[in-house]
Amino acid sequence: RQGYEAPHWQYPAPSYRDDYTYQSHQRQPMAWQSDRDRRQGEPYGKRTSYRDQHYYRGYHPNLAATPSGQDRFVPPPLTSLLASSERAQPGLGFLLSLQPPTQPSLLLQYRESGLSSSAYELSQYIRDGADHYDPMLPGTWSPAQAEEPSVSTPAPVVPHKFPLPHMVVCFGAGGQLVLVCPHRPAEGQLAHVELHSLEIILRDTKELEELQAFPGPLAREDLHKVDVLTFCQQKMATSCDLSTQRGRDAALLWKLLVLLCRQNGSMMGSDTAELLMQDCRRLEKYKRQSPASNLIGLTDDEWMLRQPGTLDLITGEVPPVVETQAQIVEKFTKLLYYGRKKDALVWAMRNQLWGHALFLSSKMDPRTYSWVLTGFTSTLATNDPLQTLFQLMSGRIPQAALCCGEATWGDWRPHLAVMLSNKAGDMELNQRAIVTMGDTLAGKGAVEAAHFCYVMADIPFGYFGVKADRMVLLGSSHRQAFARFARTEAIQQMEIFEYCQQLRQPESFLLPFQVYKLLYASRLADYGLPAQALQYCEQIATALLRQDPASHPILAQQVMKVS
Repeated sequence: RQGYEAPHWQYPAPSYRDDYTYQSHQRQPMAWQSDRDRRQGEPYGKRTSYRDQHYYRGYHPNLAATPSGQDRFVPPPLTSLLASSERAQPGLGFLLSLQPPTQPSLLLQYRESGLSSSAYELSQYIRDGADHYDPMLPGTWSPAQAEEPSVSTPAPVVPHKFPLPHMVVCFGAGGQLVLVCPHRPAEGQLAHVELHSLEIILRDTKELEELQAFPGPLAREDLHKVDVLTFCQQKMATSCDLSTQRGRDAALLWKLLVLLCRQNGSMMGSDTAELLMQDCRRLEKYKRQSPASNLIGLTDDEWMLRQPGTLDLITGEVPPVVETQAQIVEKFTKLLYYGRKKDALVWAMRNQLWGHALFLSSKMDPRTYSWVLTGFTSTLATNDPLQTLFQLMSGRIPQAALCCGEATWGDWRPHLAVMLSNKAGDMELNQRAIVTMGDTLAGKGAVEAAHFCYVMADIPFGYFGVKADRMVLLGSSHRQAFARFARTEAIQQMEIFEYCQQLRQPESFLLPFQVYKLLYASRLADYGLPAQALQYCEQIATALLRQDPASHPILAQQVMKVS
């Protein structure tokens, strides 16, 4: 302890365990030699601990109070201890912790100071450790030194995070990059701050070029429709690989935007059908089949007997091999001369005179008409667009709407074209057939083709994360990760679609799309284009003011924050 023990006399730190005994007997002063000899004869477990010796009574908060039922040591007055100090009484080690009777106990002091017990103990240990390891400690203790005020030890200085000056970089307002150079103004060097334009730094990146090429925002007054058309045509030429089906579908979406922009947001079914068939100049040759014998009510033997070159049992003549269309019609008429309607129908069906057969059967009973109609449809290939039309006109969902997108079915566009150009009868059935085709294509991974069908069926745009919604951004699947979904190209494509609707209805806008316009404005600001970003924020604010801004509080707050 400071004041009466030499610097090389050290005691171990106090223990919190009750049975931890004092172990530094050889380092005690000579005045305690007799007391040490008396303790050496005792067993190890019965030796007196710190708590019993009262060395740290009043110093350690946990030792300041004695449990009930035990004798408590009452310290004698300081004057009596000083008078008897030469007799080297054992237990002198608690002298420094003695306090005048008028002062409150240390436990009461740290409670009144507001510190927790652990904080107070830590402060005591730090101060005691600093005094303990002070090399200028005196070798002996005197009462005069006890009255000297204690010298406070300076608090340890936290080392710097960076030992040397370094460059500080941050992003500033207005699309700037701020660099603070590692100069020492305290040593006479001038403070140097550099401002760099992010637009210049990122001028060679693909992302910035994509943002600069877009003529947005499209709602501004000085925008010309030609700029939008030019951008769509450039996208078709640069980003669509026409050698693949996916690339052709992507190009079809851009062509749809061009058509909408040219016609001020309005279009007819025939316009879309013409657009769908532009790349289908090479129409697939759908192989027609001969009607099956069982479909026209004949057995195989009867069918062979009625082939050209066989004996006619009624007339007794061998009919010649018919080669011309006139001879086929003449034979059909001759059979009707004799009243053989069924034979005439079979002859017409076998020689592809479906017009004659269908008209004749329509004037007969319904069963015969259905029989001829079934025979006609059986001659068509399964993936023939005529099959799609006849099934739709019959009040059924076409088979092409459920199987399109497969390699055996070929291109999906002729089937959609025939459904869009022949809207008649049940309009709900027609729309349901188109939506079913879109769902089938989406299930096959043809997102662009599916979105084309959804646009034709007037399916509204939804929100990301809602599985029931069929589309959120035009040309991008919302069932993938958000970073891949919210591509810059998809947002630009969606803005053009919104612009085409505003050409027809100037006050219209797509409310779910406003959050992606805000995301696009943030990207513009990140790449050093703050002026365009602010224009987007103004457009979003205008759209929100047309609605109830309180219904979208988070979006409104973010718009103000970015602005």
